[in-house]
This record gives sequence, structure tokens and C-alpha cells, in this order.
Amino acid sequence: MTGSRSKRNKTIVVTEEEARELSPRILTPRDISGGLSFADTLVNGDLLDVLGLLPDSFADLVIADPPYNISKKFGAAAFSAMPDGQYEDYLRSWFRQVCTKLKPDGSLYLCGDWRSSSSLQKVMEEELTVLNRITWQREKGRGAASNWKNGMEDIWFGVKDPGHYYFDLEAVKLKRRVLAPYRDNGSPKDWEDTPDGPFRLTCPSNFWDDVSVPFWSMPENTDHPAQKPEKLMAKLILASCPAGGVVFEPFAGSGSACVTAKKLGRHFIGVEIDRDYCLVAAKRLRMADSDKRIQGYDGVHFKERNSP
Repeated sequence: MTGSRSKRNKTIVVTEEEARELSPRILTPRDISGGLSFADTLVNGDLLDVLGLLPDSFADLVIADPPYNISKKFGAAAFSAMPDGQYEDYLRSWFRQVCTKLKPDGSLYLCGDWRSSSSLQKVMEEELTVLNRITWQREKGRGAASNWKNGMEDIWFGVKDPGHYYFDLEAVKLKRRVLAPYRDNGSPKDWEDTPDGPFRLTCPSNFWDDVSVPFWSMPENTDHPAQKPEKLMAKLILASCPAGGVVFEPFAGSGSACVTAKKLGRHFIGVEIDRDYCLVAAKRLRMADSDKRIQGYDGVHFKERNSP
């Protein structure tokens, strides 16, 4: 599945022997046609073929990361850019069905970039109440010769019932270093003095500048061209899915939401059409049996960008 790599390259790959070992962990639509146990499931199949086999109102949280409205190759498949109206019809072809899988107090996060963001908002507002748009700094890639480098992506946050949904603010506070610590009568003012220096816990905003996109030296890195960081997924999961709840990832890719859910004590269901990406996700899930670490998260607080 890969060529020669540096010894320091930690990118997760699946050997042929591992593929044989991991295959039983991956289900198909035929396997779930008679019902599905939510004891953590990865399904290899077309989302539209799988949605009708899943019961309604099972998910506490949906994290949907569909193809953005750009031409891009994903493994053996490819997605082609299209006019906005046509892209919105594509979103509608699955979005309403995905929303039926949410519990009445469930939340949904929908990922996109600047090209697709307005379409995402439009389609989401047809089914859910939009509460916010998160913009996160995606520091990766080369600059553009005749345009501004795209260094941001959006995540739209919506709920079924704006008067009743789960949100754990304390679980997603950010631990930031205080550069100019102020004291009141000799005592720290709104910060904590630690052996590592002065820090302050801050409430999360809708702009995230503390997330590192996976790269070759990070142990979570894969060859998926649009992999989301586990730290990013951890923020969404801790904020919007209670412990023991179910996370549904309808475009699982290499499984970042599923893997992070497992590491954080949540259940998961992921659907991915590409078999090779399913195998990578299955390997990551197996790795999570013994390694629960999430880069940039110490198990209590989120830390600044590039923190271990």
C-alpha cells in the first residue's frame, strides 16, 4: 500500500498480513441487515446503502466530514467540483437521513472549507438549528502564487432542539501560557503558577488556533488526504457526547472520530466506502486498545499547538 519511508516516518500503514487480520473487524451492509449492535462498529459500504439499515435516534453526536466541493482523489475514488446548487443537492441526498439518526437532544458537526461553507450552512438550516460556526486554523500546505493561502476550515454546529442538548464546557477548556502574568496583592490574578510556568484555563471560542494537522512524524498520521486531527475530534466529542454515548461518523475516512471516541470512552459507528481506508481505521482502533493518548490533550485540559 506504500513505498519506501524514512525510519522516522510514523505514518500508519497496513501490511497484507495485517489486512487479513483486520478484515473480520470490518462489517458490510449485508452484515448489519438483520440489526446492529452498537458495541463499536466500522462498516465498509456506501453511506446511502447503510443509512436505511441503521435505527433512528441512536446517536448522541454526528461528526460529518463529507467531500468538500473541490476535485480531489480519495483512494480509488474521486470527487469532482460542481456548481453550488448541485453540491447542495448532493448534501441533501444524505443529510436529512443522517439527521434522523440523532437523538432528540443530539448534536451534529458538519465540516467544510471556504468554498463549501455557505452550502453547508444552507442545507443544515433546513434540518437543524445552527448554533455556531467553528473556524480552525489548518496550518499545512504550500502557499498560493496568485491568491491568499487557505489556512482555515469551518465546522458548523447544529442541534435538533436548541432548548435541550448536551454541552460540557468544563471538558473543553484550553490551558494557555500567560505571557504577562498579573498579580493582585502578590497572588496570581486569574492564572495558576505551576512548575512549568504561569497558565490560565480559558473558555473555548469558535476560533481554534491550537490544532496541528497530522504530519509524517505524528503517530496518528495516515495517507488519507483529508485526515482530521484526533485533538480536533476530541474537542467535539468531549463537548457534545456524554461518557458512554454513541458517536456516528458517516464519512469515516481513516477513522479519526471513531478512534478518538474509543480513546475517550464513547461508543462509535463509522461508515466508509473505501476498503483500504477502513483497514487503516481498523488498525488505528486496534492500536487504541493499548494507547489512549491524544496529542495536545493531557486527559483533563487541551494544550496549545504543538504541545505533546
